[in-house]
Amino acid sequence: MLRTMNDLEDYAIRATDGTIGHVKDFYFDDEMWVIRYLVVDTGTWLLDRRVLISPIAIDHPNWTEKILPVSITKEQVKNSPEIDTQKPVSRQHEIRYLGYYGYPYYWGGAGLWGGGLYPNIMMPGDVGFASTPPAAQSEVQKAYVRAEAARHENEDPHLRSCKAVEGYHIQATDGDIGHVQGLLVEEETWAIRYLIVDTSNWWLGHKVLIAPQWIQDVSWSDATVSVNLTRQAVKDAPPYDSAAQLDRKQETGIHEHYGRPGYWADGE
Repeated sequence: MLRTMNDLEDYAIRATDGTIGHVKDFYFDDEMWVIRYLVVDTGTWLLDRRVLISPIAIDHPNWTEKILPVSITKEQVKNSPEIDTQKPVSRQHEIRYLGYYGYPYYWGGAGLWGGGLYPNIMMPGDVGFASTPPAAQSEVQKAYVRAEAARHENEDPHLRSCKAVEGYHIQATDGDIGHVQGLLVEEETWAIRYLIVDTSNWWLGHKVLIAPQWIQDVSWSDATVSVNLTRQAVKDAPPYDSAAQLDRKQETGIHEHYGRPGYWADGE
């Protein structure tokens, strides 16, 4: 099932021993277009601190009550590495974060999450796993984390704020077609499957979906997304209705319209 980023905002994050806070933003990987972290506002509990929560830790969501349970404790969150969510998150920050919780690195494999499709398969141990606190980690583990952080020191950050991308201009091969209004995310994999594009400044009252696979380039400095589609193709595309649940039949119709294979065809 696909959900919009706006739908997921303000969901409560519930640790094994109480509520951590509420979702305020998401960081996505601009190479794979997958949500890697939820940005959670802890309110007065941690003096208005914002923390990152990985989908790796998320258990079975309670969509009705808007609760995302996670397999970590409040104490672990309190002692987790502090990250300035107002600045780009580097690979070094990620390595320290993942190392702190004892999670494997999601990069390097053939799948969206390591060698697989779902983030929870990366959770070490069995159900009810409580990650290893830094004090219990071996010196070998700590040395490995430090070495990995140093190795990736000069890499460009590839994590972007979902909120920051809203409003980006969408450029077709022959002109402007609108702007990003939101993102549609697959709840099982946390993959961004579509950009919701509002074409009202060109085609009044029309919204369409564009898959990340059809993007040619993103200019982060100019806030512009270039897609390998013509304006006419977008104009003739099936409209997106935010009030209705998008099903696989409708998705198939969108992909067939553009002559593109569906993401589900190759197991992604």
